[in-house]
Amino acid sequence: MKKSVFYGTIAASALLAGGASAQSMLETIQDRGELACGVSTGLAGFSAPDANGVWQGFDVAVCRAVAAAVLNDPMAVNFVSTTGQTRFSALASGEVDMLARNTTWTFSRDVDLGNTFAGVNYYDGQGFMVNRELGVSSAMELDGATVCIQTGTTTELNLADFFRVNGMSYEPVPIETNAEAQQQYLAGACDVYTTDASGLAATRASFPEPGNHAILPEIISKEPLGPAVRQGDEQWADIVRWVLNALIAAEELGVTSANIEELKAGTDNPEINRMLGSEGELGAMLGLDAEWAVRAIAAGGNYGEIFASTIGEQTPIGLARGLNAQWTQGGLLYAPPFR
Repeated sequence: MKKSVFYGTIAASALLAGGASAQSMLETIQDRGELACGVSTGLAGFSAPDANGVWQGFDVAVCRAVAAAVLNDPMAVNFVSTTGQTRFSALASGEVDMLARNTTWTFSRDVDLGNTFAGVNYYDGQGFMVNRELGVSSAMELDGATVCIQTGTTTELNLADFFRVNGMSYEPVPIETNAEAQQQYLAGACDVYTTDASGLAATRASFPEPGNHAILPEIISKEPLGPAVRQGDEQWADIVRWVLNALIAAEELGVTSANIEELKAGTDNPEINRMLGSEGELGAMLGLDAEWAVRAIAAGGNYGEIFASTIGEQTPIGLARGLNAQWTQGGLLYAPPFR
């Protein structure tokens, strides 16, 4: 069965179950009092529960910002663990209201599976990690290697393409979760682990001896990662999109969790005023109040604050901003205007 027909059937069934006068997603979430956010099964720095069972991370912060905007409570989130195989069915069926779990925006996922991507919150690319004892310094030396790879991900096709184009062979070792990948890789079930480079850094940071493992220099794909919602409710897609844009724009405009209470009263910058609600009617256009963006930014800070506290260079993950710097700093981050 074609994927679009399958997921379309699920979505249609969910709609019918709700009755003829189906609520909007915003109304449904506000009536429920909780946002259902699909995340990973556990990826350090991006989405994982802490020692107290509270979910933390870069992607988690997006969920909390959306919850703050629409529910006035960044903690009003039900985090639903999903795998590469289950994430899109969870979204299509209505089990989750949005995905924020290192998911690549691709043509087929957007068009054929009926998802709407709200933007990019991390520009990534697929890489390779090996044990230094293997003596490999380049992905071009991996002919004949066994490779741990998560099923249901873009990495499967990328891997096949890379080895075919370069005239090399490999033996896949299919795994479903990042935890399983770590276990298999550390046990020597595969020579190489491949996934998004950010995921490799996060995984390596959790190893007992991370210095024994090298991330090879080659990046073999483009992996624009971002939150996604179901197609069919443009208001909800706009809310998630503009919450993400608010986090990005806030960093560019110098709006932080520390100064937002002062700035929301009004500034000399009309762009800040429109975003924070002291001027204009942008909140009403989304079906929200004037201070939706204030709450979203205050929840965990602007994009830069979130990056620095969860996956940045001063964290165990140790990622540099790179492509994820603001456009004014040589990166690709660029929020559309708030007007």
